[in-house]
Amino acid sequence: MEFILLAIIGLLSGVVGALVGLGGGIILVPATIFVGITLGLIDGITPQSVVGLSVVMMVFVGLGSTLSYMKIKTIDYRSSIIFFIGSIPGTLLGAYVNKGLEIKSFNLYFGILLIFLATLLLVRKYLKPIYWFRNHGKTRTFTDKMGETYTFGYPIWFALLLTFGIGFASGLFGIGGGSIIVPAMILLFLFPPHVAVGTSMFMVFLSAIVNSITHISLGNVPWLYTIPVVPAAYIGAKLGAKLNQKMKSETLVVALRIVLLLLGIRSIIEGLMG
Repeated sequence: MEFILLAIIGLLSGVVGALVGLGGGIILVPATIFVGITLGLIDGITPQSVVGLSVVMMVFVGLGSTLSYMKIKTIDYRSSIIFFIGSIPGTLLGAYVNKGLEIKSFNLYFGILLIFLATLLLVRKYLKPIYWFRNHGKTRTFTDKMGETYTFGYPIWFALLLTFGIGFASGLFGIGGGSIIVPAMILLFLFPPHVAVGTSMFMVFLSAIVNSITHISLGNVPWLYTIPVVPAAYIGAKLGAKLNQKMKSETLVVALRIVLLLLGIRSIIEGLMG
């Protein structure tokens, strides 16, 4: 029963993560905490073990979706490496801080983050692009299948600062960071959406390797539970990357922000009342 539940959670996390560039942890972490801790259906689940499970899963979600996006050439490798370098120290710091979090504090802080992300997704299409960052950084161009050319760019110092904060959230909560970096790439750096998603997933893959090594060294990974989660998440990631090319990701984003908002509210209430 536990393996079936975890496989379903892993599959959904992989599909959603690859489809909109979120990495999958934003789905797996609250779902596993709810099923494992709140409902008590999975033995041995703690905030630390959920984060450990999530970061290992994201290595394979990132790998599966990256291979798919490489084929259609929607990854800006230079930007992915820069973002990855900025996220490394933040990821290490976040993983270290995670050691001291009890379930009450974890729920409270994670709930606040979920509501922030839901709000970010909600207002994203109403926000106007900010051209300052592109105009004060090195620019790059991308031409999509329709022949439309996009010009995007950013100051490297700001990208490093931003991804340090994203890395901290990733190490602390076991999320991929794509939920923050994708809107930032589109609104601040003027990335075309499909390139933002592909670039984000490659960064998630690289960051998850560092993140997982850190959490493995801290003893946070429940290896038995990776057996159903990892294959399901990998399959889900390949499926999500294919769906990304066939459907409007905005359709899923609408549902996702509602789910994140409800999960965030529930998580905060449990953090305050627990």
